[in-house]
Amino acid sequence: MSEIDEKNDKINHNDKINGKLVETMNGNFKRVRGMDDLLPDETPLWQKIEKVARQTFQRYHYAEIRTPMVEKTDVFSRTSGDSSDIVTKQMYTFTDKGDRSITLRPEGTAGIVRAFVEHKLFGPEHPKPVQVYYMGPMFRYERPGATHNREFHQIGCEAIGAVSPQIDAEVINLALDVFRGVGIANLRVELNTLGDDDSRKRYRDTLVEYFSQVQDQLSPDSQRRLAQNPLRILDSKDQNDQKLVAQAPRLEDSLNERSRSYFSSLCHALDLLGIEYVVDDRLVRGLDYYTDTVFEIQAKAAAFGDEYTTICAGGRYNNMVQEFGGPDMGGVGFAFGEERLVTALATDQLAPTLDYFICTDLKDQTEQVQQQILDQALTSAASLRNDGNSVMVNYQIRSLKSQKKAAQKLNSQQVMVIDAASLT
Repeated sequence: MSEIDEKNDKINHNDKINGKLVETMNGNFKRVRGMDDLLPDETPLWQKIEKVARQTFQRYHYAEIRTPMVEKTDVFSRTSGDSSDIVTKQMYTFTDKGDRSITLRPEGTAGIVRAFVEHKLFGPEHPKPVQVYYMGPMFRYERPGATHNREFHQIGCEAIGAVSPQIDAEVINLALDVFRGVGIANLRVELNTLGDDDSRKRYRDTLVEYFSQVQDQLSPDSQRRLAQNPLRILDSKDQNDQKLVAQAPRLEDSLNERSRSYFSSLCHALDLLGIEYVVDDRLVRGLDYYTDTVFEIQAKAAAFGDEYTTICAGGRYNNMVQEFGGPDMGGVGFAFGEERLVTALATDQLAPTLDYFICTDLKDQTEQVQQQILDQALTSAASLRNDGNSVMVNYQIRSLKSQKKAAQKLNSQQVMVIDAASLT
């Protein structure tokens, strides 16, 4: 975050976030930069995504888990990696009144694995893998953009307690089923393997040897990562770094037989499921806990300039349960941001949100007749709702013309008019 961005967070002025002009006369009543409001005309699409996701998770026998929005800072710093951008630049960390370092969750996996170990879900009474899904807000201090804010919302899942390429393939298929279910057609899977611990160590040593020879040409971030986690250099966005990365040794040359076999079995499982994929040997993901499988799912949409853009990412983590004090058990999962998915979806996909709009002709009526009209409107709406309809009633004195315009704006499928002549 630049110094200018820091200052902009404190200045009271007209701001534009996600295309919305935010007018402020007093900074005390302006929402925090990067924290957005979801207004009533926006939430139906979010609800549709969440409904489809829940239904899809249930078909795969995943149950919902809800973990706190705050965790001890170590939960994220020791699992995401000290060299990751999340830990070094983006976490909302503070000291609470008990002098404890607390962090707003920047991602979902670490907190879920912490809960898995703390509540002993690894015990024999729990069938493996333990399959859970989550939905909720996450927080990262980064520059707000068209598809992301400092508070953002993720939907994801974790399958913990088993290591299997077939499980990895099912998790990828599950994500694709969610996206197809909400109406996204142009999808692409990018896939890679990071190998097991031995393969990663071999590749790490190879990268250190290579990048040490060109260390003075690396960006400051990559020079720091060279000592902490050289694999993260492969994910650098710096243009000069990318030129050096293009000449770097390939990970596949460091894979042992076990890692090669696991990845081959994963590709075979995806082939059986009819899932097309592209192997990208530079895909490493931004978190340090991944082993073996890593993947991204991209969508091509008009909102993204008709180019493939990542909407979902995930992978396998075989060491995290042990890092939290649990047994040797692996896990795999994915997460996607709702904001980005909302952007990818066209608003005309939304079904009508209102079945009935009840107009009340109250103008120029006696107080007694007005009351009778309102009473009938109230009871009629209750009856329609009991039959499963969505209903809105006008309880104000205004013209029928303005009421019918309101019904049209709400895309109401049917309009009822209750007036003096219709009283029973």
